[in-house]
Order: sequence, then structure tokens, then C-alpha cells
Amino acid sequence: MSARFEELDWRPTAMGSVSLRRRRDPVVGEDVYEIKLDDDFLMSSLFTAAEVEAARLALAGMPGPGLDVAVGGLGLGYTARTVLENPAVGSLVVVDALGEVIEWHRRGLIPSGTELVSDPRCHLVQGDFFALAAAARLDPRAPGRRFHAVIVDIDHSPRHLLHPDHAAFYQPSGLRHLAAQLHPGGAFALWSNDPPDDGFMSVLTEVFPQAAAEVVTFPNPFQERPASNTVYVARTAEE
Repeated sequence: MSARFEELDWRPTAMGSVSLRRRRDPVVGEDVYEIKLDDDFLMSSLFTAAEVEAARLALAGMPGPGLDVAVGGLGLGYTARTVLENPAVGSLVVVDALGEVIEWHRRGLIPSGTELVSDPRCHLVQGDFFALAAAARLDPRAPGRRFHAVIVDIDHSPRHLLHPDHAAFYQPSGLRHLAAQLHPGGAFALWSNDPPDDGFMSVLTEVFPQAAAEVVTFPNPFQERPASNTVYVARTAEE
């Protein structure tokens, strides 16, 4: 059995103090990994259903092989790992603003880290996802590259942002620019901690010919009732 609580790493960054910790949770009887930015929880291994579902929904029905995918936000790696579980995926670029999070994966401090780093299809990029998307450089090795799917899990929701600079991405102009980086029939998927937002759905349907908000429900052992997140999925027109 592991120690009841262990802070695996703590670093000061330009965004605030980021920390990775592991604790033995008596309610679920297992080790829980958590990433915090100052006092804000960014990710917990207890609640990953929607992160997994975002990848599955984005890639659902897409023919392979050779799908090219980009993920904004590495976190604990659940979205990226689910992408790589799809045998139709040929390449994956994962962009995270925090080099510390990427380092944790490379050092094996996060359980999925070794799996991601060792997969030759996976390329981890330190950078500002929103700035790279605006510059059409989600893969800095190939500027202007297009993807079959772009999956984003960074902000708490389109309205609850980690930084005000992210706001432009969620406007029609920002999403049009992203849509231009998708192949015909490509998918944009977005994780949100909030219930479906009619205002954001209006923005999506203005930009994409297909858009939906999927509510993902999962158990919350602490509140002894179900909890839910939202996954928005929008698709570009087929050729």
C-alpha cells in the first residue's frame, strides 16, 4: 500500500504554482492522482469519464487507417491514451502549456506517462495551444498541417477560462480558423465542466454544419450521486 499522501512534484510557473500529488483515498480504496494550479484542481484520476468520452466521440465513425489527431491539454493523459487506443489513429500531437506536466509523463510520475512517451505515434509539444491554433501551428514540425480531429480539454468551460486570452478561441472567428485546420468531415471536440451552454451551441452551429452537446454522467463517490460533464462535438462538411 502506498503512503496516504505524497506530493510528487511542485513547481512555480508563469501561470502559478503547479503540483502533482498522489493520495490514497479511503472512499474508493485506491491511489488518486491530482494536478493543481495554485488552489485550482485541473485534473483528478477519479473523474475521467468525460475526458475519455471526448476522444471516443471525436473519432466515432471515422475511417482509417492514418487518422491525424491533435489534443489540447495533456493533464493526466486520459484523452491522449484513449486516442491511441484507436487502431485507426496514425499520429497524435498533444500540446500543453506546462512543460512540467510533460516532464512528469516522461519521468513516469503519472501512470499513463510511459505508455504515451513510448508510443511512436505520439508527439508531446510544450506550447500555448490557443496561440498555436491561431497560427495554424498545432504541429510545429509541419505548419499548416490539417487534422482529422482536434480535441480540447484546457479551460473549465467556454465561459470559465483559465486565462482571459483564451476567450477569442471560443468566438466564431476563432472556431472558423480551427475548422480550416480540419480535413473535410473532421471533428472538433471540447470538454466542459458546465452543463450544455445554448450560447456556445449557437456559436458552434454558426461555424460547423453539425454540432451537438453530449452530457456524460458518472458516479461521484463523495456526494453519493451522479455527476456530469459536457462534451461538445462539431464536424466540418464532407467533401
